[in-house]
Amino acid sequence: MARHVLDRVDSTNAEAFRRGPDLTGPAWIMAYRQEAGRGRRGRAWRDPQGNFAATLVLRPEGGAGDAARLSFVAALAVHDALRTLCGPQPGFALKWPNDVLLNGGKLSGILLESTGAGDRLGLLAIGIGINLSEAPDTAEVEAQAMRPVSLLAETGMAVTPDEMLDALAPAFDHWHRQMRAYGFGPVRNAWLSRAAKLGETIVARTGTAEFTGRFDGIDDSGALILTGPRGRHAISAADIHFGG
Repeated sequence: MARHVLDRVDSTNAEAFRRGPDLTGPAWIMAYRQEAGRGRRGRAWRDPQGNFAATLVLRPEGGAGDAARLSFVAALAVHDALRTLCGPQPGFALKWPNDVLLNGGKLSGILLESTGAGDRLGLLAIGIGINLSEAPDTAEVEAQAMRPVSLLAETGMAVTPDEMLDALAPAFDHWHRQMRAYGFGPVRNAWLSRAAKLGETIVARTGTAEFTGRFDGIDDSGALILTGPRGRHAISAADIHFGG
């Protein structure tokens, strides 16, 4: 798979869309410094020197639903790549829909963006940011956001962006092949085996409503299954809060 490594870029997702029309196949776009990174819901993603910022750009075979499930492939790939590089650290976990945690703090975020709509998607950009060397100060994140952490501070392990990409690319390829060959089931099961707070009470805020209940897994579309006083809900998009 092609790789394009840049010294500096505004956003690896933006660069992926600029390069995408001329690419003959999937490609990784990595930058040592990203100056205008984005998170979910248009939030800023700060990217100090030494952290990981990369995007996998590809042309998805299915529609929007199939593309959305690739966020779980990406989260699994980040988790497994970190374990490959760092060993079986007990603190790594996955937070729905697509964050990677370390010792209860946010280590990595994933952002999917696409051109086209519905069943006629053009390009899909899977942006991945990982706090390898430095995490944002808590004053820089939203009041109710999860505490940001860095790999270096939490484990003492120094991993370079190049080393991260060398581990991440084959891990993504492995889980992508699993999903293409066997459907979402193996990916879903693997994701759940690494999920934070499974079976525990969490809060899901959708922007128009708030649901509190037991996290009972994800369905075949990747939606969160929450069981609470008002029954069982499948939630396709929300901010998740653990509380406590």
